[in-house]
Amino acid sequence: QVQLVESGGGLVQPGGSLRLSCVASGSIFSINGMRWYRQAPGKEREFVADIISGGIITYADFVKGRFTISRDDAKKTVYLQMNSLKPEDTAVYYCNLEIATMSRSSYMDYWGKGTLVTVSH
Repeated sequence: QVQLVESGGGLVQPGGSLRLSCVASGSIFSINGMRWYRQAPGKEREFVADIISGGIITYADFVKGRFTISRDDAKKTVYLQMNSLKPEDTAVYYCNLEIATMSRSSYMDYWGKGTLVTVSH
């Protein structure tokens, strides 16, 4: 079994910062891609950023220059540093990891349950 747990969400004023974390646990053999998505109220889930094994990073246009994704493979953790937050960044943020387990060598997608980020005065 694999579990992903996000943390770091909360209420922040416009212009503020938050750092999200997503920790993977279980019978993990290898992690390839690590991604963040978000879903705002009444909207579809959208891609925010990803970092694949080797360090190649991709960002959605709306977060470029404001958000930074990073990973710590030893801790099986992916981070999302969010700066200059705007009200439109309000959403539930989900991590998504490509994981190969001890019992299954091919990679599968796993999702966390999400952490709520609210940007408001």
